[in-house]
Amino acid sequence: QVQLVESGGGLVQPGGSLRLSCAASGIGFRISVMAWYRQVPGKPREWAALIMSGGSTNYKDSVKGRFTISRDNAKNNLYLQMSSLKPEDTAVYYCNHFGATDDDYWGQGTQVTVSS
Repeated sequence: QVQLVESGGGLVQPGGSLRLSCAASGIGFRISVMAWYRQVPGKPREWAALIMSGGSTNYKDSVKGRFTISRDNAKNNLYLQMSSLKPEDTAVYYCNHFGATDDDYWGQGTQVTVSS
């Protein structure tokens, strides 16, 4: 059974930092390309960062240089270190395998709000 539990969100001022965590199970984590997605109300969920099983990464242009995705395959954990946060980063953040659709299981997500 798939379980994805995101945590670490919160309210932060512009320019601040947050570290998100995701505990995954039942998803073949170690061999999966994993990603962090984000969604704002009224817009489709979009991927923000992805990481291959071996550690190679890729980022959306809007977060490149500010976000760092990492993984711990021994613990089935995924992380997203976010710095220099902007108001437009405000969203609910989710983790899942890269390519997940609305028909796949999704966790509850974690809310990130960037505001002064």
